[in-house]
Amino acid sequence: MTQQSVAALEEWSGREELAEAMIPLIGRLYRKNNVVTSIYGRKLINKSAIDILKAHRIARHVDGAELPLEETFPLLQALVGLNLGAVSADLARLVRKFRQQPGGTELSAFLKEEFGAKVGAAGATDAEPTDVVLYGFGRIGRLLARILIERGGYGLRLRAIVVRNGGANDLVKRASLLRRDSVHGPFDGSITVDEENNTILANGTLIQVIYSNDPSTVDYTAYGIANAIVVDNTGRWRDREGLSQHLQSRGVARVLLTAPGKGDLKNIVHGINHADITAEDTIVSAASCTTNAITPVLKALNDEFGVSHGHVETVHSFTNDQNLIDNFHKGDRRGRSAALNMVITETGAAKAVSKALPEFEGKLTGNAIRVPTPDVSMAILNLNLERETTKEELNTYLRQASLTSPLHKQIDYIDSPEVVSTDFIGSRRAGIVDGLATIATGKNAVVYVWYDNEFGYSCQVVRVIEEMAGTHPRAYPSVEESAPVEINA
Repeated sequence: MTQQSVAALEEWSGREELAEAMIPLIGRLYRKNNVVTSIYGRKLINKSAIDILKAHRIARHVDGAELPLEETFPLLQALVGLNLGAVSADLARLVRKFRQQPGGTELSAFLKEEFGAKVGAAGATDAEPTDVVLYGFGRIGRLLARILIERGGYGLRLRAIVVRNGGANDLVKRASLLRRDSVHGPFDGSITVDEENNTILANGTLIQVIYSNDPSTVDYTAYGIANAIVVDNTGRWRDREGLSQHLQSRGVARVLLTAPGKGDLKNIVHGINHADITAEDTIVSAASCTTNAITPVLKALNDEFGVSHGHVETVHSFTNDQNLIDNFHKGDRRGRSAALNMVITETGAAKAVSKALPEFEGKLTGNAIRVPTPDVSMAILNLNLERETTKEELNTYLRQASLTSPLHKQIDYIDSPEVVSTDFIGSRRAGIVDGLATIATGKNAVVYVWYDNEFGYSCQVVRVIEEMAGTHPRAYPSVEESAPVEINA
């Protein structure tokens, strides 16, 4: 090896060693203090040393350089020493804010002032943990379970799933589907099945499996479940009357639908109108995966450029609603083989945007094409803007929105010339703007938005559950309080 190669390897090894030393600090903060650490919104909990290094590299899009571990490591050490209450701490934003302090400011003094009353609160949360029940255990239900289990019961506690009994070995088969997934890979952890007590133990989370065909007759209190949020991911009931059946069961306080709601139900897209949820809202909808993907991007564009009219074309992966091979289907075209065809179908996502963003009422049309892929979809936004722009200006703005705006949890941005749909499996953002595909000519813009219609949507659903429960830890420093950041090209 050349001297240069040896030096590069030693430099990498040193950074990797420092990242490894951060892992127990991140874990201790989370498990002892309920402190969620992140770097520009990328969570560090349960991440490998390589994942931590990659998160530090993300900072170059904001600060023009990678975030030095030599600055974040002592920050983590100091946070451990503060014995904090439950908070969400963004290390990159804290480092940037500390750099702006007067010379000679001590890190410990800065952090004590920043976190205020949270110092010495020893993991105390602002709200009691909330019981969560998953009614249905299909594609979305199992991904919701993975996310909730990953969080270890802090804030939201997955207590039960409710399904119809599928016959012999039902519990074992359900657990197996949670353990293995053809799209999202194996479950990260340990799963144990207790057939005698109808429970699944996953990474320390004990989940009661309840068999029922009637949402109104389950007695959740018999399992020690109280004031629970029931997440209905069956899609069987989508209006207030049908979903109200859950509220007739003992132990249920509120209901969340993982599909577009009908009638007067509030359709919530987290990041857009989640503040509209009130204590009186016992039933709300988390809208659709496509609505969640496009609404944050549309809001960002409308805020900056104005949108007078637009058309949304969705290229969507096939779903369980379609037939594997040609057979009868009550819907038009959906009876044809999903694995062999592109299928034109309707989507209500364009109209549904106005339920979260009323200013888009009557401004959008939409259509959809189902394609032979199992996951990850794309929305093509063809928009007439109120002012002229360029591709460079529009992309720079959207990249900034993905990194430093209040919508940074919903919008991601990428400009790689080699990405394809499978690269976005497991994305936790609602939608990812493909900057290289952007077209902007005068007042017309075409924006391409990728989205994991399963996992990305499930992350949005969990954010809505947190909003309903009031369990999301306060963010430090607040994104809303941060000064605008000039993005480095």
